[in-house]
Amino acid sequence: MNICMFTNTYLPHVGGVACSVALFAEDLQNLGHQVLVVAPVFPDELQEERQENILRVPAIQNFNGSDFSLRIAVPFKIANRIKEFQPDIIHSHHPYLLGDAALRTAWRRNIPMVFTHHTLYEKYTHYVPLDSNNLQRFVINLSTQYANLCNRVIAPSHSVAELIKERGVTTPIEEIPTGVDLDFFNHGQGERFLREQGIANQKPVIGHVGRLAPEKNLRYLAEAAALFLKNHQGTFLVVGKGPSEKEILNAFQSIRLDQKVMLVGEKTGRELSDAYSAMDLFLFASKTETQGMVLVEAMAAGQPVIAVDASGVREVVEDGQNGRLLREDAPQEEFARAINGFVSNPETAQKWRQGALKTAGSFARRKVANYLLQLYESVTNEYAAKSRGADDLNAWDKILGGLKAEWALISQKAAASVSLFNNGDESS
Repeated sequence: MNICMFTNTYLPHVGGVACSVALFAEDLQNLGHQVLVVAPVFPDELQEERQENILRVPAIQNFNGSDFSLRIAVPFKIANRIKEFQPDIIHSHHPYLLGDAALRTAWRRNIPMVFTHHTLYEKYTHYVPLDSNNLQRFVINLSTQYANLCNRVIAPSHSVAELIKERGVTTPIEEIPTGVDLDFFNHGQGERFLREQGIANQKPVIGHVGRLAPEKNLRYLAEAAALFLKNHQGTFLVVGKGPSEKEILNAFQSIRLDQKVMLVGEKTGRELSDAYSAMDLFLFASKTETQGMVLVEAMAAGQPVIAVDASGVREVVEDGQNGRLLREDAPQEEFARAINGFVSNPETAQKWRQGALKTAGSFARRKVANYLLQLYESVTNEYAAKSRGADDLNAWDKILGGLKAEWALISQKAAASVSLFNNGDESS
Protein backbone atom coordinates (compact mmCIF):
# COMPACT_ATOMS: atom_id res chain seq x y z
CA MET A 1 0.00 0.00 0.00
CA ASN A 2 1.23 3.52 -0.81
CA ILE A 3 0.45 5.86 2.10
CA CYS A 4 0.92 9.64 1.95
CA MET A 5 1.01 11.61 5.21
CA PHE A 6 0.68 15.41 5.46
CA THR A 7 1.93 17.07 8.64
CA ASN A 8 2.77 20.64 9.72
CA THR A 9 5.46 19.42 12.14
CA TYR A 10 8.08 16.76 11.54
CA LEU A 11 11.58 15.78 12.55
CA PRO A 12 13.95 17.34 13.50
CA HIS A 13 11.25 19.30 15.35
CA VAL A 14 10.77 17.66 18.77
CA GLY A 15 7.11 17.27 19.68
CA GLY A 16 4.29 14.77 20.02
CA VAL A 17 2.88 15.04 16.49
CA ALA A 18 6.28 15.04 14.80
CA CYS A 19 7.36 11.95 16.72
CA SER A 20 4.04 10.20 16.14
CA VAL A 21 4.20 10.68 12.36
CA ALA A 22 7.84 9.57 12.24
CA LEU A 23 7.19 6.43 14.29
CA PHE A 24 4.16 5.37 12.25
CA ALA A 25 5.99 6.05 8.97
CA GLU A 26 8.93 3.90 10.03
CA ASP A 27 6.75 1.06 11.36
CA LEU A 28 4.55 0.97 8.25
CA GLN A 29 7.65 0.80 6.06
CA ASN A 30 8.97 -2.05 8.20
CA LEU A 31 5.68 -3.84 7.56
CA GLY A 32 6.39 -3.65 3.83
CA HIS A 33 4.47 -0.54 2.76
CA GLN A 34 5.56 2.67 1.04
CA VAL A 35 5.17 5.94 2.95
CA LEU A 36 5.64 9.51 1.68
CA VAL A 37 5.65 12.28 4.31
CA VAL A 38 4.86 15.84 3.17
CA ALA A 39 6.19 18.28 5.77
CA PRO A 40 7.65 21.79 6.14
CA VAL A 41 11.37 22.35 5.82
CA PHE A 42 13.18 23.03 9.10
CA PRO A 43 16.56 24.79 9.48
CA ASP A 44 18.33 21.69 10.82
CA GLU A 45 16.90 19.58 7.99
CA LEU A 46 18.99 21.53 5.49
CA GLN A 47 22.10 19.95 7.01
CA GLU A 48 20.73 16.41 6.91
CA GLU A 49 21.00 13.89 4.13
CA ARG A 50 17.94 14.04 1.90
CA GLN A 51 15.47 11.22 2.43
CA GLU A 52 13.46 9.97 -0.53
CA ASN A 53 10.34 9.33 1.50
CA ILE A 54 10.09 12.94 2.74
CA LEU A 55 8.89 15.85 0.61
CA ARG A 56 9.90 19.13 2.25
CA VAL A 57 7.97 22.28 1.35
CA PRO A 58 9.13 25.87 2.07
CA ALA A 59 7.92 27.32 5.38
CA ILE A 60 8.24 30.36 7.64
CA GLN A 61 10.09 29.16 10.74
CA ASN A 62 8.98 29.68 14.37
CA PHE A 63 5.64 31.16 13.39
CA ASN A 64 4.55 33.89 15.84
CA GLY A 65 7.13 32.86 18.45
CA SER A 66 6.03 29.22 18.54
CA ASP A 67 8.00 26.07 17.68
CA PHE A 68 5.86 25.55 14.59
CA SER A 69 6.30 26.43 10.91
CA LEU A 70 3.89 28.17 8.53
CA ARG A 71 4.21 26.55 5.12
CA ILE A 72 4.41 28.59 1.93
CA ALA A 73 2.05 27.32 -0.77
CA VAL A 74 3.83 25.44 -3.57
CA PRO A 75 1.00 23.36 -5.11
CA PHE A 76 2.91 22.20 -8.19
CA LYS A 77 5.80 20.79 -6.15
CA ILE A 78 3.37 18.71 -4.08
CA ALA A 79 1.22 17.68 -7.05
CA ASN A 80 4.19 16.44 -9.10
CA ARG A 81 5.59 14.34 -6.27
CA ILE A 82 2.16 12.90 -5.45
CA LYS A 83 1.62 11.97 -9.08
CA GLU A 84 4.93 10.13 -9.04
CA PHE A 85 4.17 8.37 -5.74
CA GLN A 86 0.61 7.23 -6.66
CA PRO A 87 -0.86 7.02 -3.13
CA ASP A 88 -3.68 4.66 -2.20
CA ILE A 89 -4.71 6.70 0.83
CA ILE A 90 -4.03 10.13 2.34
CA HIS A 91 -3.43 10.56 6.07
CA SER A 92 -3.68 14.15 7.34
CA HIS A 93 -2.31 15.11 10.74
CA HIS A 94 -3.61 18.70 10.87
CA PRO A 95 -6.83 20.42 9.75
CA TYR A 96 -5.08 23.53 8.35
CA LEU A 97 -2.04 24.57 6.26
CA LEU A 98 -0.74 21.25 4.86
CA GLY A 99 -4.00 19.69 6.04
CA ASP A 100 -5.73 21.76 3.39
CA ALA A 101 -3.33 20.38 0.76
CA ALA A 102 -4.06 16.84 2.01
CA LEU A 103 -7.80 17.27 1.54
CA ARG A 104 -7.45 18.69 -1.94
CA THR A 105 -5.05 15.91 -2.91
CA ALA A 106 -7.46 13.19 -1.77
CA TRP A 107 -10.42 14.70 -3.58
CA ARG A 108 -8.58 15.40 -6.81
CA ARG A 109 -7.14 11.89 -6.93
CA ASN A 110 -10.43 10.33 -5.81
CA ILE A 111 -8.85 8.37 -2.95
CA PRO A 112 -9.88 8.07 0.72
CA MET A 113 -8.48 10.21 3.51
CA VAL A 114 -8.11 9.75 7.25
CA PHE A 115 -7.39 12.50 9.77
CA THR A 116 -5.76 12.13 13.18
CA HIS A 117 -7.09 14.67 15.70
CA HIS A 118 -3.76 14.99 17.53
CA THR A 119 -4.32 18.31 19.22
CA LEU A 120 -6.83 20.29 21.26
CA TYR A 121 -6.26 23.28 19.01
CA GLU A 122 -8.15 25.74 21.19
CA LYS A 123 -5.48 25.28 23.87
CA TYR A 124 -2.86 26.78 21.55
CA THR A 125 -4.54 30.02 20.49
CA HIS A 126 -2.17 32.06 22.69
CA TYR A 127 0.33 31.75 19.83
CA VAL A 128 -1.99 33.82 17.63
CA PRO A 129 -2.79 37.57 18.01
CA LEU A 130 -6.24 38.42 19.40
CA ASP A 131 -6.50 35.24 21.48
CA SER A 132 -10.07 35.06 22.80
CA ASN A 133 -13.02 32.78 23.43
CA ASN A 134 -14.22 33.61 19.93
CA LEU A 135 -10.91 32.47 18.45
CA GLN A 136 -11.10 29.23 20.43
CA ARG A 137 -14.59 28.59 19.06
CA PHE A 138 -13.28 29.35 15.59
CA VAL A 139 -10.51 26.73 15.72
CA ILE A 140 -12.89 24.14 17.22
CA ASN A 141 -15.31 24.71 14.33
CA LEU A 142 -12.46 24.47 11.84
CA SER A 143 -11.23 21.10 13.08
CA THR A 144 -14.78 19.72 13.43
CA GLN A 145 -15.80 20.71 9.90
CA TYR A 146 -12.54 19.32 8.55
CA ALA A 147 -13.05 15.99 10.32
CA ASN A 148 -16.49 15.65 8.78
CA LEU A 149 -15.04 15.86 5.28
CA CYS A 150 -12.77 12.84 5.88
CA ASN A 151 -13.53 9.13 5.52
CA ARG A 152 -12.31 8.26 9.00
CA VAL A 153 -11.06 10.16 12.05
CA ILE A 154 -8.44 8.78 14.42
CA ALA A 155 -8.51 9.81 18.07
CA PRO A 156 -5.32 9.12 20.06
CA SER A 157 -7.38 8.42 23.20
CA HIS A 158 -10.93 7.66 24.35
CA SER A 159 -11.23 11.11 25.98
CA VAL A 160 -10.57 12.82 22.65
CA ALA A 161 -12.96 10.50 20.80
CA GLU A 162 -15.79 11.43 23.19
CA LEU A 163 -14.92 15.13 23.09
CA ILE A 164 -14.94 15.48 19.31
CA LYS A 165 -18.20 13.52 19.09
CA GLU A 166 -19.76 16.06 21.46
CA ARG A 167 -18.43 18.85 19.25
CA GLY A 168 -20.23 17.47 16.22
CA VAL A 169 -17.84 15.09 14.46
CA THR A 170 -20.07 12.60 12.63
CA THR A 171 -17.38 10.79 10.62
CA PRO A 172 -16.66 7.33 12.12
CA ILE A 173 -13.93 7.57 14.78
CA GLU A 174 -11.29 4.96 15.63
CA GLU A 175 -9.17 5.12 18.79
CA ILE A 176 -5.52 4.45 17.92
CA PRO A 177 -2.72 5.79 20.15
CA THR A 178 0.87 6.29 19.04
CA GLY A 179 3.11 3.34 19.84
CA VAL A 180 6.31 3.42 21.89
CA ASP A 181 9.56 1.47 21.45
CA LEU A 182 9.41 -0.45 24.72
CA ASP A 183 12.79 -2.12 24.38
CA PHE A 184 14.55 1.17 23.65
CA PHE A 185 13.19 2.99 26.71
CA ASN A 186 13.55 -0.05 28.97
CA HIS A 187 17.32 -0.24 28.45
CA GLY A 188 18.45 3.28 29.24
CA GLN A 189 21.52 3.81 31.42
CA GLY A 190 20.30 6.13 34.15
CA GLU A 191 23.47 6.10 36.22
CA ARG A 192 25.50 7.08 33.17
CA PHE A 193 23.20 10.06 32.59
CA LEU A 194 23.43 11.17 36.21
CA ARG A 195 27.23 10.99 36.14
CA GLU A 196 27.37 12.98 32.91
CA GLN A 197 25.14 15.66 34.41
CA GLY A 198 26.97 15.72 37.72
CA ILE A 199 23.98 14.77 39.88
CA ALA A 200 24.82 11.16 40.72
CA ASN A 201 24.55 11.79 44.47
CA GLN A 202 21.44 13.98 44.46
CA LYS A 203 18.62 11.42 44.58
CA PRO A 204 15.72 10.90 44.47
CA VAL A 205 15.38 12.31 40.97
CA ILE A 206 11.89 13.51 40.15
CA GLY A 207 11.62 14.47 36.51
CA HIS A 208 9.74 15.78 33.53
CA VAL A 209 10.23 15.49 29.76
CA GLY A 210 8.52 17.62 27.14
CA ARG A 211 8.24 20.90 25.31
CA LEU A 212 8.50 23.67 27.89
CA ALA A 213 5.56 25.80 26.81
CA PRO A 214 2.71 27.64 28.62
CA GLU A 215 0.03 25.10 27.63
CA LYS A 216 1.92 22.40 29.56
CA ASN A 217 1.05 23.92 32.98
CA LEU A 218 4.70 23.97 34.02
CA ARG A 219 4.55 26.74 36.60
CA TYR A 220 2.17 24.60 38.63
CA LEU A 221 4.38 21.53 38.17
CA ALA A 222 7.57 23.35 39.15
CA GLU A 223 5.94 24.85 42.24
CA ALA A 224 4.73 21.40 43.34
CA ALA A 225 8.20 19.90 42.83
CA ALA A 226 9.79 22.79 44.71
CA LEU A 227 7.41 22.33 47.64
CA PHE A 228 8.48 18.70 47.93
CA LEU A 229 12.20 19.44 47.59
CA LYS A 230 11.99 22.24 50.13
CA ASN A 231 11.88 19.59 52.86
CA HIS A 232 13.60 16.66 51.12
CA GLN A 233 16.84 15.78 49.40
CA GLY A 234 16.71 15.25 45.66
CA THR A 235 16.68 16.89 42.23
CA PHE A 236 14.04 18.04 39.80
CA LEU A 237 15.37 17.02 36.37
CA VAL A 238 13.74 18.75 33.39
CA VAL A 239 14.39 17.56 29.83
CA GLY A 240 13.25 19.86 27.03
CA LYS A 241 13.33 23.47 25.98
CA GLY A 242 10.88 26.28 25.39
CA PRO A 243 9.56 29.62 26.63
CA SER A 244 8.57 28.30 30.08
CA GLU A 245 12.16 27.59 31.19
CA LYS A 246 12.27 30.84 33.15
CA GLU A 247 9.02 30.02 34.97
CA ILE A 248 10.48 26.71 36.13
CA LEU A 249 13.68 28.33 37.38
CA ASN A 250 11.74 31.12 39.12
CA ALA A 251 9.70 28.58 41.11
CA PHE A 252 12.93 27.29 42.65
CA GLN A 253 14.82 30.58 42.87
CA SER A 254 11.96 32.21 44.75
CA ILE A 255 12.55 29.81 47.67
CA ARG A 256 16.33 29.61 47.19
CA LEU A 257 16.45 26.08 45.84
CA ASP A 258 18.36 26.84 42.63
CA GLN A 259 20.71 23.92 43.27
CA LYS A 260 17.84 21.42 43.27
CA VAL A 261 16.57 22.02 39.74
CA MET A 262 18.44 21.01 36.59
CA LEU A 263 17.31 21.91 33.07
CA VAL A 264 19.35 19.89 30.59
CA GLY A 265 17.71 20.93 27.30
CA GLU A 266 16.35 18.65 24.59
CA LYS A 267 17.60 15.09 24.47
CA THR A 268 17.12 12.51 21.76
CA GLY A 269 18.26 8.95 21.07
CA ARG A 270 20.37 7.28 23.75
CA GLU A 271 20.47 10.41 25.90
CA LEU A 272 16.66 10.56 26.07
CA SER A 273 16.39 6.90 27.07
CA ASP A 274 19.11 7.44 29.69
CA ALA A 275 17.31 10.52 31.04
CA TYR A 276 14.07 8.61 31.63
CA SER A 277 16.01 5.81 33.35
CA ALA A 278 17.78 8.36 35.56
CA MET A 279 14.45 9.37 37.11
CA ASP A 280 12.80 7.70 40.07
CA LEU A 281 9.41 9.30 39.40
CA PHE A 282 7.87 11.15 36.46
CA LEU A 283 5.75 14.27 36.99
CA PHE A 284 3.13 15.64 34.59
CA ALA A 285 0.57 18.45 34.89
CA SER A 286 -0.53 19.26 31.33
CA LYS A 287 -4.27 19.50 30.70
CA THR A 288 -4.01 19.89 26.93
CA GLU A 289 -2.91 16.42 25.79
CA THR A 290 -4.70 14.12 23.40
CA GLN A 291 -2.25 11.34 24.19
CA GLY A 292 0.57 11.81 26.70
CA MET A 293 3.32 9.99 24.80
CA VAL A 294 5.92 10.98 27.38
CA LEU A 295 3.86 9.20 30.04
CA VAL A 296 4.11 5.91 28.14
CA GLU A 297 7.82 6.47 27.45
CA ALA A 298 8.43 7.04 31.14
CA MET A 299 6.48 3.91 32.06
CA ALA A 300 8.40 1.89 29.46
CA ALA A 301 11.50 2.93 31.42
CA GLY A 302 9.82 1.60 34.57
CA GLN A 303 8.98 5.00 36.03
CA PRO A 304 5.63 5.57 37.78
CA VAL A 305 3.81 8.83 37.04
CA ILE A 306 2.10 11.44 39.18
CA ALA A 307 -0.21 13.59 37.06
CA VAL A 308 -3.43 15.59 37.12
CA ASP A 309 -6.58 14.12 35.61
CA ALA A 310 -7.01 15.29 32.00
CA SER A 311 -7.67 13.98 28.50
CA GLY A 312 -4.91 11.74 27.19
CA VAL A 313 -3.64 11.25 30.74
CA ARG A 314 -6.42 9.27 32.37
CA GLU A 315 -6.03 6.60 29.67
CA VAL A 316 -2.45 5.98 30.82
CA VAL A 317 -2.20 6.77 34.53
CA GLU A 318 -4.23 4.47 36.77
CA ASP A 319 -4.45 5.87 40.28
CA GLY A 320 -2.79 3.59 42.82
CA GLN A 321 -1.63 1.10 40.18
CA ASN A 322 1.10 2.78 38.16
CA GLY A 323 1.19 6.14 39.92
CA ARG A 324 -1.23 8.80 41.12
CA LEU A 325 -3.94 10.56 39.15
CA LEU A 326 -4.87 13.67 41.11
CA ARG A 327 -8.03 15.68 40.54
CA GLU A 328 -7.68 18.43 37.94
CA ASP A 329 -7.87 21.25 40.48
CA ALA A 330 -5.57 19.66 43.08
CA PRO A 331 -3.40 22.34 44.76
CA GLN A 332 0.38 22.15 44.53
CA GLU A 333 0.54 21.04 48.16
CA GLU A 334 -1.49 17.91 47.36
CA PHE A 335 0.79 17.14 44.42
CA ALA A 336 3.84 17.51 46.68
CA ARG A 337 2.28 15.15 49.24
CA ALA A 338 1.73 12.57 46.49
CA ILE A 339 5.44 12.74 45.63
CA ASN A 340 6.30 12.23 49.28
CA GLY A 341 3.94 9.25 49.47
CA PHE A 342 5.89 7.56 46.69
CA VAL A 343 9.37 8.37 48.03
CA SER A 344 8.60 7.33 51.60
CA ASN A 345 7.01 3.96 50.78
CA PRO A 346 9.32 1.49 48.96
CA GLU A 347 6.62 -1.20 48.70
CA THR A 348 4.21 1.18 46.98
CA ALA A 349 7.00 2.39 44.72
CA GLN A 350 7.80 -1.16 43.61
CA LYS A 351 4.13 -1.94 42.96
CA TRP A 352 3.79 1.20 40.82
CA ARG A 353 6.92 0.35 38.82
CA GLN A 354 5.51 -3.05 37.93
CA GLY A 355 2.21 -1.45 37.02
CA ALA A 356 3.99 1.11 34.83
CA LEU A 357 5.75 -1.60 32.82
CA LYS A 358 2.48 -3.48 32.38
CA THR A 359 0.70 -0.35 31.11
CA ALA A 360 3.49 0.43 28.65
CA GLY A 361 3.13 -3.03 27.14
CA SER A 362 -0.24 -2.14 25.63
CA PHE A 363 1.41 0.63 23.57
CA ALA A 364 4.00 -1.55 21.77
CA ARG A 365 4.87 0.04 18.42
CA ARG A 366 4.32 -2.93 16.11
CA LYS A 367 0.97 -3.75 17.71
CA VAL A 368 -0.29 -0.19 17.26
CA ALA A 369 1.06 0.09 13.70
CA ASN A 370 -0.92 -3.02 12.76
CA TYR A 371 -4.09 -1.37 14.12
CA LEU A 372 -3.44 1.62 11.83
CA LEU A 373 -2.76 -0.62 8.84
CA GLN A 374 -6.01 -2.50 9.42
CA LEU A 375 -7.83 0.85 9.46
CA TYR A 376 -6.25 1.88 6.16
CA GLU A 377 -7.28 -1.41 4.55
CA SER A 378 -10.82 -1.12 5.89
CA VAL A 379 -11.21 2.45 4.61
CA THR A 380 -9.83 1.71 1.14
CA ASN A 381 -12.06 -1.37 0.83
CA GLU A 382 -15.14 0.64 1.79
CA TYR A 383 -14.35 3.62 -0.36
CA ALA A 384 -16.71 3.97 -3.31
CA ALA A 385 -14.81 4.95 -6.44
CA LYS A 386 -17.15 7.63 -7.67
CA SER A 387 -16.35 10.79 -9.58
CA ARG A 388 -16.50 13.94 -7.55
CA GLY A 389 -18.34 16.94 -8.88
CA ALA A 390 -17.45 20.59 -8.58
CA ASP A 391 -19.73 20.97 -5.56
CA ASP A 392 -17.78 18.28 -3.71
CA LEU A 393 -14.42 19.77 -4.63
CA ASN A 394 -15.50 23.23 -3.50
CA ALA A 395 -17.04 22.10 -0.21
CA TRP A 396 -13.95 22.91 1.82
CA ASP A 397 -13.65 26.31 0.10
CA LYS A 398 -17.22 27.09 1.15
CA ILE A 399 -16.52 26.08 4.75
CA LEU A 400 -13.34 28.14 4.83
CA GLY A 401 -15.21 31.07 3.35
CA GLY A 402 -17.82 30.95 6.10
CA LEU A 403 -15.23 30.58 8.82
CA LYS A 404 -13.13 33.42 7.39
CA ALA A 405 -16.18 35.67 7.40
CA GLU A 406 -16.79 34.81 11.04
CA TRP A 407 -13.14 35.46 11.83
CA ALA A 408 -13.28 38.85 10.06
CA LEU A 409 -16.09 39.87 12.40
CA ILE A 410 -14.13 38.69 15.44
CA SER A 411 -11.07 40.64 14.26
CA GLN A 412 -13.13 43.79 13.75
CA LYS A 413 -14.54 43.55 17.27
CA ALA A 414 -11.08 42.98 18.72
CA ALA A 415 -9.63 45.91 16.77
CA ALA A 416 -12.45 48.14 18.02
CA SER A 417 -11.73 47.08 21.60
CA VAL A 418 -8.02 47.78 21.22
CA SER A 419 -8.81 51.18 19.75
CA LEU A 420 -11.12 51.95 22.65
CA PHE A 421 -8.47 51.03 25.22
CA ASN A 422 -5.82 53.02 23.38
CA ASN A 423 -8.05 56.09 23.28
CA GLY A 424 -8.70 55.69 26.96
CA ASP A 425 -4.97 55.62 27.70
CA GLU A 426 -4.37 58.77 25.69
CA SER A 427 -7.08 60.73 27.50
CA SER A 428 -5.96 59.82 31.02
